[in-house]
Amino acid sequence: MGKVRERKETGKLYLDFTCEGIRCREQTALPNTAANRKKCEALLQKIEAKILLGDFDYAEFFPGSKNVDKIAKARGDSSLADISGAQAFDKAARIDTPLFPEFADQWFLENKIHWRASHQRNMVNILDRSLKPAFQRKRIGDITKTDILELRNKLAKSKGRGDNGLKVPKTINNQMSILRAILREASDRYDFDNPYRNIKPLKLKKTHIEPFSLDEVERILKYVRPDYRNYYLVRFYTGMRTGEVDGLKWQYVDFERREILIRETRVNGQPEYTKTDQSQREIPMFGPVYQALKDQYEATGKLSEYVFCNREGEPLEHGNVAKRVWYPLLEMLKLKKRRPYQTRHTAATLLLAAGENPEWVARTLGHASTEMLFKVYSRYIPNLTRMDGSAFERLILSRGTTQQEVTDETE
Repeated sequence: MGKVRERKETGKLYLDFTCEGIRCREQTALPNTAANRKKCEALLQKIEAKILLGDFDYAEFFPGSKNVDKIAKARGDSSLADISGAQAFDKAARIDTPLFPEFADQWFLENKIHWRASHQRNMVNILDRSLKPAFQRKRIGDITKTDILELRNKLAKSKGRGDNGLKVPKTINNQMSILRAILREASDRYDFDNPYRNIKPLKLKKTHIEPFSLDEVERILKYVRPDYRNYYLVRFYTGMRTGEVDGLKWQYVDFERREILIRETRVNGQPEYTKTDQSQREIPMFGPVYQALKDQYEATGKLSEYVFCNREGEPLEHGNVAKRVWYPLLEMLKLKKRRPYQTRHTAATLLLAAGENPEWVARTLGHASTEMLFKVYSRYIPNLTRMDGSAFERLILSRGTTQQEVTDETE
């Protein structure tokens, strides 16, 4: 038996009934009042009576509805379908959907409880600077696939951090994924076809890491400013992320067990939960790391709650440190300019090249699995991963030797 229901998002009534085994929902423009509900219930009774008698003409009651085609196919009579009418009805139905900026704000408020503060800030930035201006006067149900592709092309031509001065595909995909999520939710709530279907993300270029060799690491630690030597030593030999090392507090340094406890990170000047659950981990104080942290405690242990801080006891600001210390040092040593994050890649390659178990290395770095290790670092550890073809070469050579021995014996 059908029902007259209210769509919570709009407060408008709609009919919910079954015809030819197909669930049909037809939106009205009537607000949920007692009088309007009575009208809709009377109409629904009439519809269900005609369905029972086999005398229901869907197009007569709902001209242009997209369900006309579905019912016609269910009855095996495609001549009943009015495609142009369905498109007209679909367009009319979309008039009741809210403007994109309004729904985007609602979607954000409903979902932000799941996100870290830094992710919330990124979302607000993308919505306010990119998506809402693009669809400022568009009702969300009126957005088409053409509109989506036009926005993507516009983003591809805007300024960014790519080698050509434009936005990189990864940044564009991130912004478009937010639009996709908003449209998916809206299409479910307002019952329209999601225009984002079958739009594939842009292809990403493979990124290449540039770790330092052990000799280069030792040169850097030898010539870096003395007050930053412990900082970079810890980065090179633990593989901590920038936010993790900049936000490291003394309460998470366990000298007794010789472990660094990764419990939080620092993003945009604020302490936050780690990047992922897997990032919550314990890192052993390898060799010189223990002594470096002991020395650091003598310098800042009573000055600040942060292990690495400035003279006022405030945590380091990584952009400032990179400009004043890191890049000038690389230039002085005539080393190729590389981001400080390469210290993490360096730690990974050194640990693996030393023969450490990949699963243990993955846990130490805060990865969920070893997939990232073998995908990113395998070329730096051919003897460990046996991914250099040497095993195959030995097999061929051994077979060649055997064949030669057989030939010699037959002769």
